[in-house]
This record gives sequence, structure tokens and C-alpha cells, in this order.
Amino acid sequence: MNTQQHDLSGAFHPTFTGGRQEKQWILRSLGGFYMDEWFTDVLYRVKGGKEATVYCCRAHPATGYDLIAAKVFRPRMFRAMKNDSLYKTGRLIRSSEGKYPDDRTARALKKRSRYGRALDAGAWCKHEVEMLDTLWEGGVHVPRVLESTHNAILMEYVGDEHQAAPILHAVTLAPDEARLQFECMLRNVEAMLACYVVHADLSPYNILYWEGELRVIDLPQAVDALRHPQAYELFARDIQRLADYFARQGVEVDAPSLALDLWHAAYG
Repeated sequence: MNTQQHDLSGAFHPTFTGGRQEKQWILRSLGGFYMDEWFTDVLYRVKGGKEATVYCCRAHPATGYDLIAAKVFRPRMFRAMKNDSLYKTGRLIRSSEGKYPDDRTARALKKRSRYGRALDAGAWCKHEVEMLDTLWEGGVHVPRVLESTHNAILMEYVGDEHQAAPILHAVTLAPDEARLQFECMLRNVEAMLACYVVHADLSPYNILYWEGELRVIDLPQAVDALRHPQAYELFARDIQRLADYFARQGVEVDAPSLALDLWHAAYG
């Protein structure tokens, strides 16, 4: 789908537009999805993160959904992800069409030219789509991807028309529920390892809690468990962050031992 090539001709007038700069960003990045009848309106901004902003959209009736989440990656000049080279180690950068770089592209990436920066930004979006698709198929509790372009992803929305699902960090769980959700997260972590994926930024800030269920989100920095030289260190950090949260909910965990046991169970 070439959603970026539509002539909107003034047809797209979302309810939420934000400021002048954000309005133009929304129109450019999401207008094609609107014209392709993925949604009928942009209702509100869910959150503005380090590398992207997420919006709640009213789904078009033909999709079978009530709401859709639209994640739009920030232009490179506005992105604030720190140490992004750490997460790109071992990753093969491709264009939004899935092509590997030729000599010209490789030089642009190295020199950080305008074209190279655009390719780099698109690679983050494409990488997250690939990670979400892989994990969804592997049974991990992540939002399902519906459509994407070079800088935006449409996916299942978690929440309702009035509010998005809160992040786990904002939720206090009863002891029995905390134990149940901790075990659920361990199953998700095991399923991620089975897909050879390390989230690399897993924490209660990147897990949604809605109606008793958890969803793992934000995967542009995810790394290959076997190819990335620091995969285990990133994985152990993920487990420590989870353990810290659940310890506050009354679930005591030996994070270093747990990380080692999970890794060895997956890879020997």
C-alpha cells in the first residue's frame, strides 16, 4: 500500500491535530491511511515517546475494529533515543521496501547525509513491524500490526475511546494478581526467546495492563538474541527491571539467577 502517495485534497480533517507542526506531521504521516479507509478520525494523542508518538484513531467500520492505534516515528531531527548504535549492532539496515543497502546507500548511512538519516529513521519503523509480526506469530502478547508505511504503524488499540490502557508502572496489583501477572510475563519472555528476540528495553513502562491482561509494546530497539554481542546483558537488564517492579508488588525474585536460568533453558 502506497499510503504516502495519496492526494488528500483537503479531505482529511482529524479531530485531534495538536500544534501547527504536529498537525502537518499527522496529515503527512496518517492521511494515506485515512484515504485507504483504515480509520475515520484521529481522536487523541496517547503518548509521545522517545522515538514516536501514538494516537488513538476511530477505526473504519470495514476493518472490524472499534479503535486503532497509530504509531508515528519522529523525524530524525526530533528523535531522542540515546545510544541507538547499541541496539543497531548486528542489524541489517534495509529500506522501507525491504531492500538491503547498495554502495550509495551504505555511504549515505555512514556520512549521515539527509538521505541516510531518512533511511535510518525508516529502518527503526520497519524493524518494529518485523519484531511485532514475529512475536505475534510466536504467541507473545503484543499488539497485532494491521498496516505500516516507512514511518508509521497501525496496530490493535489497547484501551477504550476515553483512555488508553495504563502502563504497568502506574498499576498497583494485589498479591495474588501480581503473582499471576508475573508468571504471565515469564511465559511471554520465554516465547520471545523462542523467537530469538530480546526486547532490550523491557520494563513496566513498556507493558500495558488492561482488563487483567498484559501487552508488551515498544520494540524498535529489540535485538537478535544470537547475533547481538550484548544480547544477554540486555536480557538480564530486562529481567532485573521486571523483578524490581514485581518486588514492589510483593513478588520476590532473584533476577540474576532467573535471567541465567531462562537463557540456558532457551539456548543451552
